[in-house]
Formats: sequence, structure tokens, C-alpha cells
Amino acid sequence: MIFVLENGFNPSNGSALQAGRLFGRSSWVGISDPAYGSITLGRQYNSVQDFLTYLQAASNGALGLYGNAVYDPDDLNNTYRTQNSVKYTSPVFRGLTVEAVYGFSNAPGAFAGNRTWSAGADYVNGPLRLDVAYARLDAPASSLTGAIASDNYYSTTTSIIANVKDNRVFGGGGAYTFGAATVALLYTAAQFDLLAGGSLHFANYEVNGRWLITPDWQVGAGYVYTNQTSSSPSYSNAHFHQLTVGTNYFLSKRTDLYLSAAMQRASNANAWIEGIAAPSSNGHQIVVTTGIRNKF
Repeated sequence: MIFVLENGFNPSNGSALQAGRLFGRSSWVGISDPAYGSITLGRQYNSVQDFLTYLQAASNGALGLYGNAVYDPDDLNNTYRTQNSVKYTSPVFRGLTVEAVYGFSNAPGAFAGNRTWSAGADYVNGPLRLDVAYARLDAPASSLTGAIASDNYYSTTTSIIANVKDNRVFGGGGAYTFGAATVALLYTAAQFDLLAGGSLHFANYEVNGRWLITPDWQVGAGYVYTNQTSSSPSYSNAHFHQLTVGTNYFLSKRTDLYLSAAMQRASNANAWIEGIAAPSSNGHQIVVTTGIRNKF
């Protein structure tokens, strides 16, 4: 028997995140066997989040919190989780792991309303890592109790994405480790079909790397280019360039000091670094963060 209960809260004031849920990050229970894999049920991450997160700049410990693509269209910053879900994860076979997730609508007579499914694969062979994943969301945020809850999806207070009929995400990439350095490449594409007609599409191209200069000092950098296109008159076409740089110094295995900076330049849009409360008044935005981090 296996289980996870994760709470997300704002360390500044103690308030619960994920729309006030007690266990709003992960909340699941399941069974696992080394020969057959695992089956888990509950509120979980989908395959895109499970596999592609490892390749993005924001997962690079030297770069802090602000390395995600603008608006988080690929959900790698966990804008939403999947409720009412069943997940199967295979055992590792010669470096390959596969996964499938299905989230139920939880609505009698509306099986296809607010449901989701995803699948992905991860291959690791020595210094090489390759990942690919796909997710589809049907009528997301159309109810509180469906697979994608309406109070835990995209909002105009955090992005421009709203009034979504269907949502599809695809991504793939790889990483390679050269001694003390690792370089990763990632591509994701997200399409949002809109209730009013037309669609909004994001293509994200990313490269990032980190270098452990000494056993206790790491530096890193990441670049993301986002191409936003739309067939809806409600949205314009835009381009975003974002560079993130940072360093961290390890005081112990659990505690480190960090310093990072994220800089975004937007064309035909206001810059808005993912995770910042409001967009810039123009096409440029810079965020600098520093602090001490303790991992439990």
C-alpha cells in the first residue's frame, strides 16, 4: 500500500493554496509491485507534469521559481491537478517507464464532460534522459467536481487563458549529463479551443543547463522562447523571450542559499513572468529572488 497527502500553503501568511484545499497538491492512495508497476487513485499530476518537469528550467535548482513559460500553458508550473483520477505507472524495463492517467468527470449522464486523460514515457540510460508526454482535457473547469476543477484552472487573474472548451498539451525533450554539467532541451505545444470559437496556441522552445562547479556550488541558466498564435479575435499573436540565470550554495544536503534573476521581453503583449502577481505595463519584466531553502 502506498499513499501521498500534500498540502500547499503560502509561507507569508499561512493561507492554503490550490483554492483552499487541505491537500491541494497531491492526495492519492494505491498499490505497487516491483514486477507489475503501480496503480494509484485520487488527486494527481498528469503524465506531462510527471515526465517533462525534469527537463524544464524551473526544475533546475540554481534557477529558483521563475523559469516557467509565460502563462504556464503546458501546466509544468502545476496550474491545475487532476481529480477523480486513476494512474498506472509501469516498472522500469531497460531504462523505460510508461504511464497512463484517466480523470473521470464525476457527473452521471455526462461522461465526456470535464474528463481528461494523459500518457507518457521516460527513458534513462546512463547520462541520457528522454521524455515524451501528451494530455487532453475535455470541457475543463466546467464544474467543481470534475477531473479539472473550475476553481483550480487558468484564471484571468494569473494569465490571459479563459473560457476554454478543450485543451491539448504535447511535449518532448531530453537531457544529457557531462560529468558535473547537465544540458536539457524541451519543446511543448498547448492548444486551447475556446467556447466562443477559435483557438489559442502556444509553442515553447527551451534550453537550460546547470554546472556543479564544486560539490557545494552550482550555477545554471535557462532560455525559453514562446510563440503565441490565435484564430480568435479575442487574442493577438505575440512572442516572448525569457532568460533565467542563478546560483546556489549548499550548506548541507537539505539547506542551500540561492540567488536568481528572470528577464522577459515580449512583442505585441505585456511581459508577464509566470508566478508574478501582475503583468508589466510594457513588454519588459525582471524579477530577482534570493533566500535560504530547506528541503524536508
